[in-house]
Amino acid sequence: MIELDDELEQEGQSEELYEHYTVTADRGQGLMRIDKFLTARLEHTSRNRIQAAADNDCILVNGKAVKSSYKIKPSDVVSIVMPYPKREIELIAQDIPINIVYEDDDLVIINKEAGLVVHPGHGNYQGTLMNALMYHFRDLPLFKSGEQRPGLVHRIDKDTSGLLVIAKTERAHTKLAKQFFDHTIERRYHALVWGNVVEQEGTIRGNIGRSVRDRLQMAVYAEGSEEGKHAVTHYKVIERFAYTTLVECRLETGRTHQIRAHFRHIGHPLFNDERYGGDRILKGTTFTKYKQFVENCFAAMPRQGLHALSLGFAHPSTGERVFFESEYPADFAACLTKWRNYLDNRNQE
Repeated sequence: MIELDDELEQEGQSEELYEHYTVTADRGQGLMRIDKFLTARLEHTSRNRIQAAADNDCILVNGKAVKSSYKIKPSDVVSIVMPYPKREIELIAQDIPINIVYEDDDLVIINKEAGLVVHPGHGNYQGTLMNALMYHFRDLPLFKSGEQRPGLVHRIDKDTSGLLVIAKTERAHTKLAKQFFDHTIERRYHALVWGNVVEQEGTIRGNIGRSVRDRLQMAVYAEGSEEGKHAVTHYKVIERFAYTTLVECRLETGRTHQIRAHFRHIGHPLFNDERYGGDRILKGTTFTKYKQFVENCFAAMPRQGLHALSLGFAHPSTGERVFFESEYPADFAACLTKWRNYLDNRNQE
C-alpha cells in the first residue's frame, strides 16, 4: 500500500493513488472464494471493492488475472490493486470553481490551477480540489461512498498547474488505477529549469525516496538500491534561454516530486522551486540589471516552473486511446515570454 506522509500530503503529491497488496495463502489453506478470502485478510476493505477489482482484472493469482469466484488454493500468491486508500477525514463539499476541459459519464478532465491543493491533508482540510469535486458531483454514487478521495487516481503538486483525470464511477476508477499501476498512462510535463541542459534528449534514472536531511524533500538514490522507489524521467529540450531551458518531460513512473527531484539531482533545479533550491539565481551574470530581471521573472511566476501539459490513456468504457492537452497558464507563459525577450535583447547586443 502506498504510504502518505502528513507534511508532504499538504503539498499534494504526484504519486498515483492506489493500494497494492500481495498476500500468500497458507499451506493449509482450504478452498475458498478469493473475494471472501481477501475480505477477511484486508482491513477496511469491502467485498464490493474486491469484486470490482476482480471484474477489472486487478486481482492476480500466481501472475494471472482471476475473477471473484476463483477458489483460493494452498500457497497461492495473490496480488490486488485497488484505487484509493481508506477514509481518514471527513470531506466537506464546497462550491469552488474548477476548470473542466472534458467530461463524459465515466470521467472528467480538470485543468488545475497552481496553488490549489488536490486533496485534504494536515493544514489543508478545506478549499481543495476534492472539496470542489464533492460539491460538483454530489449526486454521483461514487462521491457518496464515504471514501476519502473518490475518483482520484493521481495528483500533482499544489504549485504545479495542469491536467488531472478524475473517475466518476467505481468501474472507471478501478480501470484508470490499473493503468497508472501498469505505467500505461502517457503524461507529459513542461518544465523551466536552471542552466543550459546540454543533451537535446535524455533519460534520468534514480530511485526516489524521502531525504534523510530534509523530510519535506525527496532525494535521488542509486538505481536498484534498497533506498527509495524506482523512477524514470525521459526529457527533451524544447527551447533554450542561455541560462534556463524549457524541457518536455515524459514520466515512465509517477513518484512524489519526481521531476523536481530528478532535475535537481542532475544540476538543473526547476526555476523558482523554493523547496529544491531553484528560487535563487543559479546561472547568469552578476550585473544588477540581470538580477532585477530574474526577480521580475520570479514575481511573474511565483511558484516552480512546472505544468502538466497532457494526458493519454485508454478510455475505461471504450478501450480507445484518448489524449488531452492544455495551454500554458498565464503565469507560466508570462515567465517564458520574459526569457525569450531577454535572449533576443542579449543576442542583439
